[in-house]
Amino acid sequence: MKKIFSFPKSLKKVPNHYCPGCGHGIVHRLITEVIDELNIREKIIAVAPVGCAVIAYDYWDFDCSEAAHGRALAVATGIKRVQPEKIVFTYQGDGDLAAIGIAETLYAANRGENLTTIFINNAVYGMTGGQMAPTTVLKQKTTTTPLGRGSNNEGPPLKVSEILAGLDGVCFVERNAVCSPAQVLKTKKAIKKAFENQLEGKGFSLVEVLSMCPTCWGKSSEEAVKWVEEEMVKSFPLGRIKG
Repeated sequence: MKKIFSFPKSLKKVPNHYCPGCGHGIVHRLITEVIDELNIREKIIAVAPVGCAVIAYDYWDFDCSEAAHGRALAVATGIKRVQPEKIVFTYQGDGDLAAIGIAETLYAANRGENLTTIFINNAVYGMTGGQMAPTTVLKQKTTTTPLGRGSNNEGPPLKVSEILAGLDGVCFVERNAVCSPAQVLKTKKAIKKAFENQLEGKGFSLVEVLSMCPTCWGKSSEEAVKWVEEEMVKSFPLGRIKG
């Protein structure tokens, strides 16, 4: 019988620390599947900063580097410039990439650094207790917006993908999700395209992934999936934005 499914070589067989229903584990696997399919495991270097994925190196069986909060793309830029033959990517959450790291994000993208960024958007600061993030949607309740995010006080959520798509150095931007099997497959396809762009030297690529955070949202796993499908996509429409 032909084998059509197997455990990725680039993914370690270890228990993970993510909460039940979290989307990080799904995206971790998709990245390793793509790396194996492209046969770039010996060339890949991941950069993970502070956030829920700070110990991604516990799960990925390839070279990884940590970065200070928000500085992943600065670190990745240095690695790529010193070792241009390597395939370098960052794995960042919304608080990291869009808040403390927004300057590094904008300027790395604007320079057209030949890098790949996987941007996990769960609309909240997950690791530090569920505070409002730049991507928290209007009316969403968090520990720092107990009455819900307001358009007058906090302003609307920051649409990072649309902002970056307007920069000349950016070659590819796509937003997907991991709330259904169909979306998981689309997310994997986008991640593969982003790595292929780097292999071809096309410049900066970003894949935004809408991900569930049941714990900080105060929802069950099933409710979190439904919230992404019915509410989150209103603020963050899915699909190809550039490239």
